[in-house]
Amino acid sequence: MYESGDLKKGLKIEIDGEPYAIIQFQFVKPGKGQALYKCKLKNMITGTQFDRTYRSGEKFNEANLEERQMEYLYYDGENYCFMNTSTYDQESLTKDQVGDIINFLKENIVLDILFFKDQAIGLTLPNFIELRVTEAEPWAKGDTTSGSTKGVTLETGYVIQVPPFVQKDELLRIDTRTCEYVERVKE
Repeated sequence: MYESGDLKKGLKIEIDGEPYAIIQFQFVKPGKGQALYKCKLKNMITGTQFDRTYRSGEKFNEANLEERQMEYLYYDGENYCFMNTSTYDQESLTKDQVGDIINFLKENIVLDILFFKDQAIGLTLPNFIELRVTEAEPWAKGDTTSGSTKGVTLETGYVIQVPPFVQKDELLRIDTRTCEYVERVKE
């Protein structure tokens, strides 16, 4: 159980049976009266955000969150199927739940899925992932009119900007936090 003095940015609390993350926090001590804790909260299920002010002495429940390592298996046309790597239980998530992670999702990749009361509410990819280039336009030496990068298509269908020397069928390391090329991987 948390008290209002424990509130800080990044803390996850439960309000009215749903998990919320504090995304902004400000402590205000007026000249008279109780201290105030101004928070911007984000619902971890729906993504809605709102501001709320709490007084000192208020209590909050800790959000019952659990992170599990799961392996991506396949897409069945409607849902993405993941398997728990320790219990072999399977969990299906919709396209909306997966979000932009689709751009880096390939079969057999292991990622972390956040659960709230046994309901999947979020996914976290590893910081770096290796993907193969499926389409890359050839680069003519001395061609600097188009800049120092070119677009290539990765095996997931995602298009990314890379240096001009990258060729088709090369394996690239991609930073999933910034969606940017990092380096070529030697095989």
